[in-house]
Amino acid sequence: MKHLLGDSDQLDAVIILNGTLPSIGVLEQFSSVPFIAADGAANALIEVGVIPDILVGDLDSVRPDVVETVRLHGMVIAEPDQEFNDFEKALRVAATSLWRNVLVLGIHGGELEHTLNNWSVLMRHGRTMRILALDGARIGLPVYDVFTYGAEHDEIVSIIPQPHARITTTGLKWPLADEVLALGSREGARNRATETSVTITVHDGSALVFVSSRLAP
Repeated sequence: MKHLLGDSDQLDAVIILNGTLPSIGVLEQFSSVPFIAADGAANALIEVGVIPDILVGDLDSVRPDVVETVRLHGMVIAEPDQEFNDFEKALRVAATSLWRNVLVLGIHGGELEHTLNNWSVLMRHGRTMRILALDGARIGLPVYDVFTYGAEHDEIVSIIPQPHARITTTGLKWPLADEVLALGSREGARNRATETSVTITVHDGSALVFVSSRLAP
């Protein structure tokens, strides 16, 4: 989607998790692609008048009436396997449908360990899928090699190693030149763009990069 990371961006699907969701105005901007609700996220969607195309999970937190509403209009996939959380189950459904470019909403799962688990799943599957996570006015995405971004002047760009990364950057106020970031010792949060083109090269390891969303509020 051009609102997110440039005119060439295309989304195949939106995965909605049972966390904090954006406004209905933001949801409507993605109405042309399939919505995959992970378990209880379908409750919140139905409450704002949005029926997901697919509901997947162990269905332990979704209301029975919501299940039936989705079943009438789309597909319900009961997946009880506890080896995977609901986010990972939704990603597996997307992958089965060959949907490789995915936006994730509601990644904060309420409890901190749930949220951290979701980020871990994102990093794991980000090697085979292009996954963007919308959090308020920010976009988070995993980077394993090179990421180039068309930034606004003085825009905040954060680089969080997962758990370590050797990185070179251009276009940032505090550059990295083949330097190591590592959780617990040195992160790259709240850097600022000094040029309209920012490049982050990960020579080794991986990182979560956070930039501004181009979505209308």
